[in-house]
Amino acid sequence: MRKLLVQSAHCVLRKYAPDMALQRSGLGLCAGGGKNAKKPAIVAVARKLAVLRHRLWAGSAEYQAFPPA
Repeated sequence: MRKLLVQSAHCVLRKYAPDMALQRSGLGLCAGGGKNAKKPAIVAVARKLAVLRHRLWAGSAEYQAFPPA
């Protein structure tokens, strides 16, 4: 499961991935840090994906790319 989440985080942080709040938060974490900052950002996005997956599964809500603040 961990490997799938990390692979999904890589896909979210791709250069040509669709724009979403999850991608913006990951790119904000790795901005200006180079390769050493990208690895923790990928793990952080993977954790956010796991939380999002659990909340969608448990609460039967719909996914929103940009949730209201």
